[in-house]
Amino acid sequence: MAEMKNLETAEPGSSGGATQADRHGLLEHSREFLDFFWDIAKPEQETRLQATEKLLQYLRTRPEGSEMKYALKRLITGLGVGREAARPCYSLALAQLLQSFEDIPLCSILKQIQEKYELQKVKKAMMRPALFANLFGVLALFQSGRLVKDREALMKSVRLLQILSHHYNHLQGQPMKVLVDILTEVPEAMFEEILPKVLRGDLKVVLGSPKHLELFLLAQRRVPAKLKSLMGAVDLFTEENIPSLVNVLKMAAMLVKKEQKLPELALGLLQLALKENKFPQFWKEVVEQELLKKPSWPTSYLCFRLLGAALPLLSEEQLQLVMRGELIRHFGEHIVVAKPPNQFKFVPEMSVYVSTFLEGCQDDPGRQLAVLVAFSSITNQGLPVMPTFWRVTRFLSPEALRSYVAWLWDMFLQPRLDSLVDFSTANQKKTQDASVNVPERCVFRLRKWIIHRLVSLVDQLHLEKDEDLIEQVARFCLFHAFFKTKKATGQIPETKQHFSFPLDGRTREVIVSTFFSLLQTLNPKFKQTADQSEGAKPWTYRLVKLADMLLNHSRNVVVVTPFTAQQRQAWNQMMDTLKELEARSSEIKATAFQHLLLLVGLHLFKSPAEIYDLLNDIQTCIKKSVEQKPRRSRSRANTSQEPPWVEVMVEILLSLLAQPSHLIRQVARNVFGHICSHLTPRALQLILAVLNPETEEDDNVVVTDDSSEKQPKETEDEGEDSEDSKDSKSEGESEDEEESEEEERDGDVDPGFRQQLMAVLQAGKALGGVDSEDDEEELGDEAMLALDQNLASLFAEQKLRIQARREEKNKLQKEKILRRDFQIRVLDLIEVLVTKQPENPLVLELLEPLLNIIQRSMRSSGTTKQEQDLLHKTARIFMHDVCRARHYCHNVEHCTEALHTQVERLVQQAGRQADSSVALYYFNASLYLLRVLKGNISKSHQQGDNTELEPMDQETANCLDLSFVTLVYSEALSSFLTKRNSPLTVPMFLSLFSRYPVSAGPRYHLMIPLLGPRELRVCFEDPEWEQLISQVLAKVTQTLRTLGEAQSKSEHQKELSSLELLNTVFKIINHEKLSVDVTTLLGVLQSQQQKLQQSLQQGNHSSGSSRLYDLYWQAMKMLGIQRPKLEKKDDKDVVPSDIQSPVSMKRKKKGFLPETKKRKKRKAEDAVPQQDAMPVATSGDQPPSTGKKRKKMKAQVVAQTQLNGTPATKSPAPDSATQSPSTPAKTPKLQKKKEQLSQVNGATPVSPTQLSGKKQRRKSLAQKGVLSKSPQSALPRKKSRLSLVSRSPSLLQSGTKRKKMARRKEQTP
Repeated sequence: MAEMKNLETAEPGSSGGATQADRHGLLEHSREFLDFFWDIAKPEQETRLQATEKLLQYLRTRPEGSEMKYALKRLITGLGVGREAARPCYSLALAQLLQSFEDIPLCSILKQIQEKYELQKVKKAMMRPALFANLFGVLALFQSGRLVKDREALMKSVRLLQILSHHYNHLQGQPMKVLVDILTEVPEAMFEEILPKVLRGDLKVVLGSPKHLELFLLAQRRVPAKLKSLMGAVDLFTEENIPSLVNVLKMAAMLVKKEQKLPELALGLLQLALKENKFPQFWKEVVEQELLKKPSWPTSYLCFRLLGAALPLLSEEQLQLVMRGELIRHFGEHIVVAKPPNQFKFVPEMSVYVSTFLEGCQDDPGRQLAVLVAFSSITNQGLPVMPTFWRVTRFLSPEALRSYVAWLWDMFLQPRLDSLVDFSTANQKKTQDASVNVPERCVFRLRKWIIHRLVSLVDQLHLEKDEDLIEQVARFCLFHAFFKTKKATGQIPETKQHFSFPLDGRTREVIVSTFFSLLQTLNPKFKQTADQSEGAKPWTYRLVKLADMLLNHSRNVVVVTPFTAQQRQAWNQMMDTLKELEARSSEIKATAFQHLLLLVGLHLFKSPAEIYDLLNDIQTCIKKSVEQKPRRSRSRANTSQEPPWVEVMVEILLSLLAQPSHLIRQVARNVFGHICSHLTPRALQLILAVLNPETEEDDNVVVTDDSSEKQPKETEDEGEDSEDSKDSKSEGESEDEEESEEEERDGDVDPGFRQQLMAVLQAGKALGGVDSEDDEEELGDEAMLALDQNLASLFAEQKLRIQARREEKNKLQKEKILRRDFQIRVLDLIEVLVTKQPENPLVLELLEPLLNIIQRSMRSSGTTKQEQDLLHKTARIFMHDVCRARHYCHNVEHCTEALHTQVERLVQQAGRQADSSVALYYFNASLYLLRVLKGNISKSHQQGDNTELEPMDQETANCLDLSFVTLVYSEALSSFLTKRNSPLTVPMFLSLFSRYPVSAGPRYHLMIPLLGPRELRVCFEDPEWEQLISQVLAKVTQTLRTLGEAQSKSEHQKELSSLELLNTVFKIINHEKLSVDVTTLLGVLQSQQQKLQQSLQQGNHSSGSSRLYDLYWQAMKMLGIQRPKLEKKDDKDVVPSDIQSPVSMKRKKKGFLPETKKRKKRKAEDAVPQQDAMPVATSGDQPPSTGKKRKKMKAQVVAQTQLNGTPATKSPAPDSATQSPSTPAKTPKLQKKKEQLSQVNGATPVSPTQLSGKKQRRKSLAQKGVLSKSPQSALPRKKSRLSLVSRSPSLLQSGTKRKKMARRKEQTP
């Protein structure tokens, strides 16, 4: 404890004043301990928390050591660091440290902070960090939870915060905010003691800043008696104080602008107004009259948040006052006008406030209904601004929900426009005519919103299983969509509902569309109630029964679109068919037909003329299907005569898929799943004809646009409230149209229009002819006017033609879009067929049509999202549902030959594709057909005994023609191995060989290095693998009989590949320890050794001669024959050219310029004859070789030296070969060249003794095999090296310098 009291000694002093003990203590701190303080200041919260926790654990083990003193010093120092993001981190760590170690006195910590960052002595540049250090220090003491218990530390902290509050430029209002937070936690007795020190008795000071007013409200709430004795009775809501209150609220709104929250000051004033019964005055005078007088967005958001926070605090009467005032109208205007990219939209935040309010007052349905009705009554020219899918209704009590639905019905039947809080935006007032905003338009917009709101409520109600309310909404929509009241009756409650504004045609269309959206919501496939009455009947069945009941009450109810006698008869027949299907309700097929019939029957009310024939066809198909079922098993053998009703049903389903109803599409898919087992080839062709682009234009199916289908979850605002965006959009569209007109007018000029234009100009004599030079008269005014009129009419006609062409182009584009959508829907039927009937032989007919779609979609240049969706869906069906299906067709005996032909065609088409991805689909299709053929048993084995077949018999009993298939894939493999740009890929053949190993044919030996032995090994059993290795060795042996006789590059490459394959096979044999006879191969290799040496001496194909020789001896080594060792040469055999220059000790560079491209000095050319200027002569009398010849001679020399067992160094010139080996090359020309080279290198000329020493080193290196080549010309190559170094980075230059230094060391004696 004594050490804790002297914590101020931990203050870092000067470097000279530190004691030896402090230095020793700092050195004892581990690296892990010091890293804690670095991690505390990191921006990641998880890292900071972990570092703080580890620091506390570390200090708990050493509470009395020097680590505690150092930790406190580091944390206090961190409070004033320059990085603003690190200060709160150190403050929080200090707070947790003080909380964990309660024996540390807070006053001593506060004293250290004040001494460390003393405001009177700190420099001006460090004032801001010092201020924040004091602030965060006090905040750390408060967050430790011990400050309110330590009176002395609390008083000192309050005094320090008062001092910091004067530095407003740096700290803003943060000190007062911390002071308010501290006073909120202190006991009341201590609060009464501190209050006179922090709050003056002047009301002007209180109303001068938000923090002082917040402190006043805190005192009013906690110690009202002490506040009254200090300031007397204070009324903040007087007329004199209201302007100050408004200013303070505006200041508070600006302070929380970035935080987007409600200031505590505003909520405190609201609570004070409610407590003093002055809420109406506060709301009217302060909020609506003053704050909304000239509202800014921060002020508006403050008012909106104040409204949301006030909802739980207000009574029903006060809610009526708030929800009918000017603020709620301003809120509605904000929803309409605010655009999310630029302005914050408040609807999600208000939804949170309303949900909290509704959830908190479940026992008060009156207040719930008042709030929900009030928000639903905010309308913009009749259209409510709240979305129809507003999810706050899930918190309503059942009673409030029923009352809300009843209010919606009442407003739909008899709209009371005067009860709405209606408004018009500023733009609407400017741009719209007064005659537009008539009551009929407002009623239509209101009813449209209400009907969609009812359907969205059903979506939520269905989850709550409130059947009664669901049935009431469904009956309401059905009745007002298709029926009208003729005479009221008690049996039909809907007939007693009267309209104050009659329903017009537009409203009925909206109700009809919404009704079918309701059917989708009530679809029993996705949502079924747990306890349904009437034997668990679906909702569509109940609605059909209701419609039939309404049709039977013709005296009281009439249909909006009356039925004819035939249509009514079709309806009655439908009801009879439903009864028959109801008797078969145990069958899944009957249930699917029942759903289809119910939906089509309800559509009869929407369009009787179109649905009548469709309904009759469906009933006929259903009857034939039901009647034919008992005889289906007996007629299965005769597959050529299928019932025609399937084709009719397929046509019906295709026509239904063209409808905009998503529910009908789902039902059509469900029905097709039950009838696909009866599908005929003709019915399948009807489906494929839609996917075939050649028959698209002749298709009789009319595809309708589903843009008119509006889901109840979408907002139905028609956009009259955004005229600004519409005007700007229309201006942009008009400009685009003008540009497109100019482009079309300039792009393709009609030749007919050109002729008409010339005819008009010639008729008006405005176009000069042949004799125009003689006719110099100008046109008169009348002639010019007539010509202008003719030109104007001509261009007007041309503009109409251009417009017609554009409209036709747009029409074709829309038709193409609709056609693609229709094809995507039809693919659902294909998916159902391949998933539910994978063993159907008709699946085999889908391969090429699906491949055509994939190929066409991938080849299309302008790939839109629709094309991509079509491609992805088709590819998914083809790969996952067809090629990778577990089950496949087992009845292909009648089409075996056709399937083999199709396999050949698919493989050939895969090889002709331009894209490998498309070729992969074709190749996988052929593999799928192989699987089908291999899995089917031929008729000859079926007619035999029923005993189980042996494994060998199973291989021959299938329908697969192995020889034919092997030939097909062998040709494909040959094409892949011989063509440079083949679309076939290695994974294709790897997949083929892994499934069908015998399909590779005689090309397996080429696939071993291509695919790798591991990939091929898994495709074979052990005997087959050994047999393959033997075959490969035999093939390679045959190829190697001509080793060394290659005359072309391709033959030379073939020899290299053969030796590489041989080495690979030898590795496989050694690894797997196979027993293979290699006697013949060994004899062939030994016989070719002499021929190979001769070929290397002649230098044929020298670019790979050494590689061929290495591969040859590598194979011989695996056979146990070692390569002959290289013979050592004496000093007399050393090439004299090796001592020409120090550069010769360098390894020859791979790339060099030919002799004709090298830069030569003119003085050297004049002084030295040409034949002596060349470094090495190629042959006796031949000129120096360049290019390929030079490479060839170089390779010959290398090959000769390798055969002789010597290192691959350059051979001397022929004229120097006759000299004595002991005679040094000391000609004047050579000496001159050495001098030139030494001058270039910046070194002195080399003496003969130095050369002899270097010669000895050269000899030793050559014996070790270090030097294999020496450059032909030292001087030109050195020039190029120097030029490269001068332009190279410093790394190369430093390397060159090191080489120069090493060279100089060698030259020194």
